[in-house]
Amino acid sequence: MEILISLALLFVGIAALVVIHVCIVGRAFRGSYDNGRFVQGIRGGGGVGGGGGNKTMSNEDLKKLPCFEYRVSEAETSSPVDCVICLEIFVVGDKCRSLPNCRHSFHAHCIDSWLLKTPICPICRTSACNLKTGEADVGIEMT
Repeated sequence: MEILISLALLFVGIAALVVIHVCIVGRAFRGSYDNGRFVQGIRGGGGVGGGGGNKTMSNEDLKKLPCFEYRVSEAETSSPVDCVICLEIFVVGDKCRSLPNCRHSFHAHCIDSWLLKTPICPICRTSACNLKTGEADVGIEMT
């Protein structure tokens, strides 16, 4: 009798682990977190931030992001600045792009290929688009 109870508890334990595993894996495939809020459907329709859950950025959205040519200011005498995607130092004249929400800067070709895959900053994970309208914000904030 004790063997039957032990076997029953063993099967119940295994079944519980299988259910927990299915729940965790199911949630991973069903949705993800974007900037602290849960986003349903990784492969849904619609634009970035538009409620469709599409986790990519279009070429039109990329063109709306601010682009500049890197130059060293006189006040910048500290260590050189580098692109965290390719890990190369910025050189004067490099075409760079700045993300509007967090103001992090990268080589334009590096961040463009990154944003085509996932529209979040690789440093701080904030959205590269304006969260309210889904449009890239190119305005300059006065401080």
